[in-house]
Amino acid sequence: MATIEELEKQLAALKAVALTGPIRIDIGCGKTKQAGWIGIDQISFEGVDHVMNAGTERWPFEDGSVEEAKASHFVEHLKPDERIHFVNELFRVLKLNGKCQIIVPHWGSTRAYGDLTHEWPPVCEFWFYYLNKQWRADNAPHNDKYECDFDATWGYSTHPMLATRSTEFQQFALQFYKEAAQDLMAMLTKTERPKKDEIKAV
Repeated sequence: MATIEELEKQLAALKAVALTGPIRIDIGCGKTKQAGWIGIDQISFEGVDHVMNAGTERWPFEDGSVEEAKASHFVEHLKPDERIHFVNELFRVLKLNGKCQIIVPHWGSTRAYGDLTHEWPPVCEFWFYYLNKQWRADNAPHNDKYECDFDATWGYSTHPMLATRSTEFQQFALQFYKEAAQDLMAMLTKTERPKKDEIKAV
């Protein structure tokens, strides 16, 4: 149990990082927050800097103030509306060209279903399309709760038994075999798009 003096020192150190260096936040950090990152979690584990529900509450950061974020094995614990709140807040606080790595259990792995605190549906690749404003306008205009606009790329961590197999076989397995993919790993980037009146005809 930390003393009040120790807690005050930790708070002072946190404020110093925020004032002097880039702000990096670890959402749902649990017990594994890395040095130099600000930890957010709903449970007050040791090292957590902000105890809060990142799926329902406003995050304690100014607009466009966060350089980098990560959320490892967190988003799958959020209900659908909370996932939308999460990406909207992420978009609000990230700087232009700021990035966030998201890691979730792959929906084709039992890792997605064993923990009963995971919410339905599992996170899948197609969700990342919905985080792009233009894609929503073209394909899903009824999804009007989103305020974010991200570019996204994604990949997979694979089952250890695939490590020695050819790239071609790994790609086949990822497409058709249960348990081939263990985690789904995405990188979201906040990009600035020109307004319609700024686009010049070529």
